[in-house]
Amino acid sequence: MSITRAPGAAAPGQESLFAGFGPVAPLRAPTVEFRPPLDGPTRYTTMDSPVGLLTLVGDGEALGALFTLAKDGSSLSVPAEWIADPAPFAEAVRQLDAYFAGELREFDLPLAPSGTEWQRKVWAGLTTIPYGETASYGQLAEELGRPTASRAVGMANGRNPISIIVPCHRVIGADGTLTGYAGGLERKEFLLGLEAGRAA
Repeated sequence: MSITRAPGAAAPGQESLFAGFGPVAPLRAPTVEFRPPLDGPTRYTTMDSPVGLLTLVGDGEALGALFTLAKDGSSLSVPAEWIADPAPFAEAVRQLDAYFAGELREFDLPLAPSGTEWQRKVWAGLTTIPYGETASYGQLAEELGRPTASRAVGMANGRNPISIIVPCHRVIGADGTLTGYAGGLERKEFLLGLEAGRAA
């Protein structure tokens, strides 16, 4: 996969201290409130982006998932019962386009990810990390009132279904190193580089 690198992004495979970033504690209250998914058929659409094809999934009113290509470059295998319907995702696509253009720093969308109470708490905690900044797993665990739960935070972070919008890419190692990312470190580097280049 070829990704156009934003200013300040690290070279492919670089896992040392990410230039311009160091862990900082989350500074705000969660910016989102999740709601349960509605009953009914699952709808989806796809869009092109600088990090490859994105698949948006939802219940027709709220976004439930945003998937990037897998590390091997393969796209999501869409279940036969899902309905292709771009209409419910028009605003999400607009905001994502604005984000990649450097014109939007905070998403404002109804979100309905499926997960356990703990996972949803961690995912909401991710939204407290401001654009252009990062936090470690330990810092996020402390912010959530579970200072010894770094590993549990990491596991929940890895299962975040709404990538980019719920910014799991902003979580890095305690020493400032980049850590695993479901979409691959190259995409994580790109997203952090994009935000570093646009942050004031």
